[in-house]
Amino acid sequence: MSRRRPLPRLRPEQLTVVWQSASLLLDYPDEPLMEMLGAIRSAATVLPKDARASLGEMVAHLDSTPLPQLQADYVETFDTRRRCNLFLTYFAHGDTRKRGLALLRFKQTYLRSGYLLDESELPDHLCVVLEYAATVDQRLGRGLLLDHRAGLELLRLSLRDSRSPYAAVVDAVTATLPPLRGDERDAVARLAAEGPPEEEVGLAPFATPEFSPGAAARSGGAELLPVPTLPGARR
Repeated sequence: MSRRRPLPRLRPEQLTVVWQSASLLLDYPDEPLMEMLGAIRSAATVLPKDARASLGEMVAHLDSTPLPQLQADYVETFDTRRRCNLFLTYFAHGDTRKRGLALLRFKQTYLRSGYLLDESELPDHLCVVLEYAATVDQRLGRGLLLDHRAGLELLRLSLRDSRSPYAAVVDAVTATLPPLRGDERDAVARLAAEGPPEEEVGLAPFATPEFSPGAAARSGGAELLPVPTLPGARR
């Protein structure tokens, strides 16, 4: 299992740059995101070399690839592969009743900070978690990432295995966290071997068709996973 060398301890303002940039770069690519690439590139100049390189790699890819191709690649990467989805509780719980409780814990954490989500957003989406950590509460946001460390690492490894340019962004995120402990490495190995639980049950009020706006239009006929997607939901 490959390991990421953690970044030198970052100042709070540097963590904000890494997490907010990653939140934007992992979102569905659209014109507003393209217009923000220059700002993301500029903000990254305050970061250590490794973090700056990881984020810059994705910015360069987005900047040099036609938007329709970027959008098709995004759907292929995150909407059709169970091990490459951006919903953190899905790795541990799949579509089971336990996932509904885990989602509620995310929402309760946000409410403690007065952070209210739009009804179209699921609280465990990685972009949402990173935005919260960057702009609202770094300590609680980091805690949410650490609580789902194994799933985040499996996402990173899966993106690496598929040679996705998005792997560089998740590299930057996981490098802000402590190295994996022994029990976390074991959890990653189990996830890699078995995948998320497959029992499908109702997750109301969290998992309803409204949480996948435009997914059918983006799929181009591909069969999407039963996991909601949030293209550009926060813009």
